[in-house]
This record gives sequence, C-alpha cells and structure tokens, in this order.
Amino acid sequence: MWIKICGITSLEAAQACAEAGADAVGFVFAESRRKITVEVAGNIIKQLPPGLKKVGVFVNETEQKVAWIQNYLGLDLLQFHGTEGPSYCSRFSGKAIKAFSPDPERGFIDIKAYRGKIMACLIDSYLPGHPGGTGVTWDWKSFKPFQAALIPCWLIAAGGLNPGNVYGALEALRPDGVDVSSGVEKEGEKDIFLIKQFVNEVRRWKKNGIT
Repeated sequence: MWIKICGITSLEAAQACAEAGADAVGFVFAESRRKITVEVAGNIIKQLPPGLKKVGVFVNETEQKVAWIQNYLGLDLLQFHGTEGPSYCSRFSGKAIKAFSPDPERGFIDIKAYRGKIMACLIDSYLPGHPGGTGVTWDWKSFKPFQAALIPCWLIAAGGLNPGNVYGALEALRPDGVDVSSGVEKEGEKDIFLIKQFVNEVRRWKKNGIT
C-alpha cells in the first residue's frame, strides 16, 4: 500500500513523513496555501532519503514548465489536478498521476479516456472551484462502477482522508495507494503525530490480511 503525504512545505515535515514510513511526499507548485517555490523544494529534497519518492503537484501548467521543474528537482512523479487531457499526461513517460473528482451529473465517466496514458489515477472529492486539498470527504463506494476502466493503472484514494477514516476508505475502495494532506495538519501545518497515526492506520489495515 503506497502512502503519500502531500502539501509539504518544510524539511521537518518531509523528514517526519520519511521516519513514519511514508512512500512519497508531494510538493505543490500551483496556487494554494501549501504552494512551495522550486528553490525551497530543492533544498528540502537534497536532504531526504533517496528511497522517498518526490512528487510535483501541478494545475494546468505548461508542459515546458512541468518538464523543467521535473528535471531540475529530479521529481519521481508528476500529479495533475487541472483539466490536463490524456495526450498531455502521456507525454510524461509513465510518471503521471491524474486527479479526478466525481462530476455531480456524470460521475467519473471521462476517466476511460486516460487508460494507458497515466501511471495512476487519484480519486479526490468534488468542491467547485477547488482542484484538491480541501479536506472534504466523499462517498468512496460511488467509484466502484468505474474502477475496472482503470486497469492497469494504479488507484490512489484521496479526499478528506485522516487517521480516523482512512481505514474505512481502504475497506470501501481497496486502492493501491492513499494520498493525504489536510488530514494530517493542525492549524494549517503538518503535524508529526497525525502523520504517524495516519501511516499506522494504513499499516493496521494491511496487517488484518487485506491486500
């Protein structure tokens, strides 16, 4: 089970993720209260263990700028939360994670067009005007009818996850990974205790014999 902690803005938070046993950390390069500069992200990345995956998060950024940031920082994966199409995502050599939110009328019907174009599909909650990181939960079971359309892509669960509900989300979706941001924050900052709690809850789910 792949665990990503997103919205990292400090070395202390990134190191806490690594020590807790997370697999990846996310750096937001789009407009957000968690936005980080390339320079600050670079300073953090230099001091992290090589086994911890570094993910860049973008919203409708130009391909050229995404590629530059990826190369400059040595990002392992690229996460897109905007209206990036299948052809856009396919240009990033199998390193693209595309975020989808349930359309109020059509659900996740557009997801089929991305099959084979992305490495993973991240399912987030829907909140008008917000591309992600809202802390809002959603009905994870509602995605089940669309799940088969993703194979062989990974499925990553997101949207309002926290230490108290991640076990239930894992039960409902049986994803390949989870992504959390605001759910491990206290007063807008990453909290070391909550990060550990979150990772431990995912481990507890795995320990109970669920793969």
